[in-house]
Amino acid sequence: MKYLVLLIDGVADTPVPQLHGKTPLQAAKKPHIDGLAKSSEIGMVKTVPEGLPPGSDVANLSVLGYDPLTYYTGRSPLEAVSIGVDLKPEDVAFRCNLVTLSNESAYSEKTMIDYSSDEITTAESSQLMTAIASQLNSDSIQFYPGISYRHLMVWHHGPTDSHLTPPHDISDKIIGPYLPSGPGADQLLKLMERSQSILKDHPVNQRRIARGLRPATSIWLWGQGKKPQIDSFSHKYGLSGATISAVDLIKGLGICAGLEAIEVPGATGNIHTNFKGKAEATIEAFRKGKDFIYLHFEAADEAGHRGEIENKVLAIEKIDAEVLGPILSELPHIDPEFRILILPDHPTPLAIKTHTADPVPYLIYDSTSKINSGIESFDESSAAQTLSFVAEGHRLMDRFILNV
Repeated sequence: MKYLVLLIDGVADTPVPQLHGKTPLQAAKKPHIDGLAKSSEIGMVKTVPEGLPPGSDVANLSVLGYDPLTYYTGRSPLEAVSIGVDLKPEDVAFRCNLVTLSNESAYSEKTMIDYSSDEITTAESSQLMTAIASQLNSDSIQFYPGISYRHLMVWHHGPTDSHLTPPHDISDKIIGPYLPSGPGADQLLKLMERSQSILKDHPVNQRRIARGLRPATSIWLWGQGKKPQIDSFSHKYGLSGATISAVDLIKGLGICAGLEAIEVPGATGNIHTNFKGKAEATIEAFRKGKDFIYLHFEAADEAGHRGEIENKVLAIEKIDAEVLGPILSELPHIDPEFRILILPDHPTPLAIKTHTADPVPYLIYDSTSKINSGIESFDESSAAQTLSFVAEGHRLMDRFILNV
């Protein structure tokens, strides 16, 4: 049997006035997803345990079948694994965003204008991170380029218990109350402040301003942790698997679990990603013998963070038409016995532009055991009405693969 997880990051939402009181899942035209819903197990699942932050790191660990209360050590170590940085036991990895801050002279009085610097391209950000590394690297601290606005800092013997805030949690807010505190705060803040002078007149930023785009004006450090020890997915479930994602976090999580990270040209992590290419890569991986694919899309989450209603709806419609449609056409010819799990990792409501820990809807379709769900649309309200609830998110994978 083949197993596909279609993870639509951050797609769960609350009713949106501009969508006539509907959520994006309710408003989107998604005939393939809704078609599966009519013959699937539908319910709600809590992917973020109490006491942990509602980030994609925690939530995707949970969806992949690993209890975050046992395995979670921080977000950035997973991203480090993805970009090939070999963390030593004493190393602490930090996510390093390239962000756009407002122009006040005092750093603490600036506002978080854009946590992604207008979704800066990888080619541009790599040049900026090279400049950052050349001036801020030391014997104990090194910077590494990643993808788009998402980069990495490693601090040898650094602190793991600094109090740091994800920049996407404070869009349009003055940053003063959210600056680093606790162990190592002074050094972290100094690095963030020093980065401004390095970035200010960089040719990449000057060209972006000339094109009407936001420049990257500062680095923002958060998401620290040490390299986790995650049990092998293949040993746990007896399946050969892979991840397909544009996001280093998902790639790194998969690599730590022993899953292959399949690269897709043009995969960006936003609405302009190569939807068709990711569908084709999924089909090809199944043809070549993979049993399990974790297919991840970031576009709806990015739209939620940016408050882009139309793009959140569009992301759902593109996934339905350009991804799920072609997969459903080809998968029965590869193996007539297959299961599909569709869900978000967490909500990213447009109203607040950040994550919540609320339960999310899930769908489990089994080609060999179709059921009459009575559900016409896969969305938050319909799933909640089924009264099927998985209280510990990491147990949903057991349900999906092992039927327990």
